[in-house]
Amino acid sequence: MTDEITQQEVNATAWAACDTFRGVVDPAQYKDYILVMLFLKYVSDLWKDHYDEYRKQYGEDEERIRRRLQRERFVLPVVELKDDKTGKTTDSYLADFYSLYERRNAANIGELINITLQHVEDTNKAKLEGVFRNIDFNSESNLGKTKDRNRRLKHLLEDFAKLDLRPTRVSSDVIGNTYIYLIERFASDAGKKAGEFYTPKQVSRLLARLARPRAGDRICDPTCGSGGLLIEVSEVIEAAGSRDFALFGQEVNGSTWALARMNMFLHGKDSARIEWGDTLNSPALIGKDQLLRFNVVVANPPFSMDKWGADNAEHDRFNRFWRGVPPKSKGDYAFISHMVETALPQEGRVAVVVPHGVLFRGGAEGRIRQKLIEDNLLDAVIGLPANLFPTTSIPVALLVFDRSREKGGARARCSDVLFIDASREYQQSKNQNVMLDSHMDRILTAYEARKDVDKYAHVASVKEIAENDYNLNIPRYVDTFEEEEEIDVAAVEKEIEQLEKELAEVRTKMKRYLKELGV
Repeated sequence: MTDEITQQEVNATAWAACDTFRGVVDPAQYKDYILVMLFLKYVSDLWKDHYDEYRKQYGEDEERIRRRLQRERFVLPVVELKDDKTGKTTDSYLADFYSLYERRNAANIGELINITLQHVEDTNKAKLEGVFRNIDFNSESNLGKTKDRNRRLKHLLEDFAKLDLRPTRVSSDVIGNTYIYLIERFASDAGKKAGEFYTPKQVSRLLARLARPRAGDRICDPTCGSGGLLIEVSEVIEAAGSRDFALFGQEVNGSTWALARMNMFLHGKDSARIEWGDTLNSPALIGKDQLLRFNVVVANPPFSMDKWGADNAEHDRFNRFWRGVPPKSKGDYAFISHMVETALPQEGRVAVVVPHGVLFRGGAEGRIRQKLIEDNLLDAVIGLPANLFPTTSIPVALLVFDRSREKGGARARCSDVLFIDASREYQQSKNQNVMLDSHMDRILTAYEARKDVDKYAHVASVKEIAENDYNLNIPRYVDTFEEEEEIDVAAVEKEIEQLEKELAEVRTKMKRYLKELGV
C-alpha cells in the first residue's frame, strides 16, 4: 500500500465518520467530536504498536513492558470505575480507543468516553492539560437524548475502528495531513464560523514563505486558531533540513485552542507553547513580566473586530499601542501593533492577513499607518483575490513588516515599499476561488526581485506614499487598467438595424399565427 493510497483511505474513512452527526449537530461543533476521536484512535494505535514491539522483546514480562511504555512521549493510564456506595471496583480498563469500542453498547457510553479522556489528560498534563475540558460526549443539548446519543456514539466508535493508524502502517505525516484535511472540510461546511479555527491552506503557505523563517527561529501566531499557520511556517524550515525552531501561539476560543494543542501533538511538535486567552487584553506569552519577542510573527486575526478592548489599550502595561489606539469598532491595527511589538527589534519579521480597509481608512488608523511607514517597518503590501476564505467573499491583503529595516538592522538602507496586485491570480472553483502554486510562486518571485512589473508590482518610495497621504490602496501604485478594444460604432449601428428588422418580421408572423388560432 503506497503512502498516497493510505492518505486517501484514511481521509475517506475519517470523513465518512462525520455522517454520524450531519444534519444533527452544527459542523462548527461536531468537528470537535470527530477530531478528538481521531486523536484518541491515533494515540491508542501508537501505544498498541509500541506494546506489540516490547512484547516481542520481553515476552510475557508485563511489568517490564509497562515500565518501558511509561517512558514513551505519551502514556495511556488504567481506568478504574468504583461503586459510589461500596467503593468497590466495578470495571477496569486501559484508557484507550479499543476499551471504549468494546463498551460501545454500554448505556453510559458518553460518560465512559468523558472519563477516559479525563484520565488521558490527567496522565499527560504537560502536553494535554485542559485540552478535553470543552468537549462533552455525554451532552444532551449537542448529541441528543440518551437513546439517540448512544446510537450516534456507537456508530462513531465503529467508524473509527475501521482506521488502522499504527505507525508501522502509516507515517505521522499521514495522520497530521488527515487532521488538516478534516479541518479544511469542516471549514467548508461551517461557513462563516470557520474563521474561528481555519485559514485556507494556500494563504497559510504564502504567508509562511513571505515570513522567511530560518533555523533557530522563535515563531509566534498570536491568533493561532487550530495551529495550521504555525505548522506551515515550521514546515518551511523542515523542508530546508532543520528541526531547530520553537513554536508559540495564543487562541481565545477554548475548543479551538484544544484543537491546536492536539494538532501540535499529531505533527510531532509537542513542545509548542500554545496559550488560551485573549491576546489583546490578556497576552499570555510573557516572561519576567515582559512580552516574549520572536523572530517571526504571523497571523490571520479577526477582521475589523468590534469591542476589542480599546478602553484598556491606552493604559496597556506593555505599551503596545504607543503609535495610537485603534478605533473601538475596528481592532485590525490593535493586532498589527501587538505583532510588531512582539517581533524582535532590528530583526523580527511580521506577516499578517488584513481586510483592504486597513490600507486606506483614516482617523486613528491612518495615523498609526503613517507612523509604521515613517518608522520604516512596512516592507510589502500584497493584494489577494476575492472569495479565498469561507468566512468572507471580500478580497484581502497581506502586510509584511520587517524590523531589520530599523536603524542598526541589516536592511536599514531599504526605505521603499513593494506593492503587488495579485487579485487576478486565481482559479475559480465551485464555492471558493483557489490560489495555485504558480500564483504563489509569482508573488514570491516578485517579492524577492523587488522590481516593477507591468500591471502587477511597483516599488514605491516613501515620498510617493506621503504624496498619497499614506494611503496604501493598491490601485494607487499598481495600474492594472487594460485598454478596451476599439469599437466600430458604424458597424454596431448597422447590426442593430438588421436585428430590429428581423424582430419586426418575427412579430408580424406571430400576429398571423395567433389570428389563425383564434387567439
